[in-house]
Amino acid sequence: MKLVTNGRLITRDKTARGYYEHGAVAYEGTRIVAVGEESVLRAAYPDAEIIDANGGVIMPAFINAHTHIYSALARGLSIKGNNPTNFYEVLDGTWWAIDRHLYRDGTKASADALYLDCIKQGVTTIFDHHASYGEIPGSLHTIAESAKAFGIRSCLCYEVSDRDGEEKCLQAIAENADWITECQQRNDPMLAAMFGGHALFTISDKTFDRMAAANNGRTGYHIHVSEGMNDVYDSLQNYGRRPVQRLQDHGILGPKTILGHCIHVNSAEIELIKNTNTMVVNNPESNMGNAVGICPVLPLYRAGILLGMGTDAYTNDMLESLKVALCSQRSNACLPNVGWCEVTDMLFQNNAKIGAKYFPDLLGVLRPGAAADIIVMDYKPFTPFSDANIDGHMIFGMTGRQCQTTIANGRLLMKDRELVDIDEEAVNAHILEAAKKLWGELNHCQY
Repeated sequence: MKLVTNGRLITRDKTARGYYEHGAVAYEGTRIVAVGEESVLRAAYPDAEIIDANGGVIMPAFINAHTHIYSALARGLSIKGNNPTNFYEVLDGTWWAIDRHLYRDGTKASADALYLDCIKQGVTTIFDHHASYGEIPGSLHTIAESAKAFGIRSCLCYEVSDRDGEEKCLQAIAENADWITECQQRNDPMLAAMFGGHALFTISDKTFDRMAAANNGRTGYHIHVSEGMNDVYDSLQNYGRRPVQRLQDHGILGPKTILGHCIHVNSAEIELIKNTNTMVVNNPESNMGNAVGICPVLPLYRAGILLGMGTDAYTNDMLESLKVALCSQRSNACLPNVGWCEVTDMLFQNNAKIGAKYFPDLLGVLRPGAAADIIVMDYKPFTPFSDANIDGHMIFGMTGRQCQTTIANGRLLMKDRELVDIDEEAVNAHILEAAKKLWGELNHCQY
């Protein structure tokens, strides 16, 4: 038995008490056993191993509902001659260039880098959307082995696209299908599979049909939708349908499907998303950085769509994305009093609901029986702190880098900012060598 104690405790439990000024959480194995007052739990479990929160904030770990492992080695990268002026040029000149030079060793290094960052920022569950067109077969298995080594719960898929020709497209479809089969055989509660697809303007009707046949109804889809106007123009000009309608035509929509971005969707498409119980994930910083627009969070939320929050790998800090989501919605609406409930629900409630679609354990809450996914934030408030203003402190006071202790599925991954059973120096050295190789190939030089 282990007891995380000596801190303020946030449970995010709608069915019970949400906050303890002097709280503790007891867990054994992979499950939370008890949550409550520190004095009560210390008395109940006198022999428990103590994990001292040192006066910090004890809370559920974060979930990232949309990210990209393949972009991890891009931090600080500049590609000579790449000066994008529109979204297509961003994709072609940066991200497609990177993934065309990613091989299995680069994929592993990218996964290691992202998982390290997740641990340090309190993220214990991710939904990844991978692409490594340099070497496709086995890439999701490679990521899965890294996920197991670092202890991060991962739902993986591969980004199917026609952009690099039919052979690569067929390999990407097979990679998804093989990974779905592997997950079914492994039955590992920390690993899950979706069927990935890139933006619709890179996917033909023939490819959609191939995807649906390979999936055969086994899982949901994870696909970029109307991130830029490219999707809208291509769908209308070449198929006479808007993007969401195209997805419906091919059986892609449904309660286990995630639509990433959905910036340029109209009211009819929003209604279709709702009527099919399809999920949407907003990625606010990436959208603003790519200058593609602001997701219509308020209309999507009003429609009752399950709307989650991701980062698109722009960051691994979910609190950073929370802040930007709020500011962008208010700026977009020209109203300073909107968005608060929507964006906090996205991160703290809806991401857990999305997680429940793919993982057997209860996530995003500190409650007996839930997964022991617990973090401690090094946050000492200098203003009143209570269950009435928790989210205000998170938006205006906390950052992911304040995470000091991370526990995933009962496994202690970081304690007092020291990684546990991970040789960070050796891992970083491997990542750096892979990054140098990638950067050298992209810029035709040596680093």
